[in-house]
Amino acid sequence: MAEKTVGIIGGMGPEATIDLMQRILRLTPAPEDRDMEDIDHIRCLVDNNPKIPSRIKAIIDKDGIDPGPFIADMAKGLESWGADFLAIPCNTAHYYYDIIQSAVNIPVINLIDLVCNHVKTNFSDNNQTLDQTGNKTKNRTKNKIGILASTAVKITKLYSKNLAQFEIQDVWPDPDHQAILLKVIKEIKKRNMDSKVQNDYAQVCDNLLQKGVNTAIIACTELSILKGKTSINTVDAAEILAMEVVRQAVNKQ
Repeated sequence: MAEKTVGIIGGMGPEATIDLMQRILRLTPAPEDRDMEDIDHIRCLVDNNPKIPSRIKAIIDKDGIDPGPFIADMAKGLESWGADFLAIPCNTAHYYYDIIQSAVNIPVINLIDLVCNHVKTNFSDNNQTLDQTGNKTKNRTKNKIGILASTAVKITKLYSKNLAQFEIQDVWPDPDHQAILLKVIKEIKKRNMDSKVQNDYAQVCDNLLQKGVNTAIIACTELSILKGKTSINTVDAAEILAMEVVRQAVNKQ
């Protein structure tokens, strides 16, 4: 089967878009019979448009322009350029998924569904205890997973609703730490990833760990850019998206 072309609805933010492309480049498999050449890589059509109205202003501040129609227009443009399917390297933008998908005749990867299905398939119960005979037993409470994301993702319940279908409870940082996390995201958008930003992020991860979760979804593509180690195990939405783009583009099942 012929390789497919991916259209990337980018600019939310610009560096997160570039990060996705780097991941796609890294994950693209080399031919079995020879070394990698330019022709072996995936064709990406990219609209890296940072002029999309702010999702934070629209969802959190509730006084911004609706970004949905702008993102839908980008999707139409990428389809007209020859994209076979679309990817959006922004978790929050999936609040507008339905309007985007309805605007085009090609598939749009739903990152939220993709990550939640990954968690369902691969999630190991981090809340196991030992019974009196020393055997592991599951607690009767729901499985829990932390969420590291913009407050807009929390407000829209993008992950909460999907995870609830699998009886997985999403756990967020407490309000003070969530405010710190939003500041971290804003600093990354300014291309500031200094030691204070790294330390603040680590503090938020520690807060989730203290709330009884061992694993968290990195559900913000800005946070995915930070490469430092954290005290908590993570499931990176950006990496899962990149793997799915490669799978679809090279027609792997």
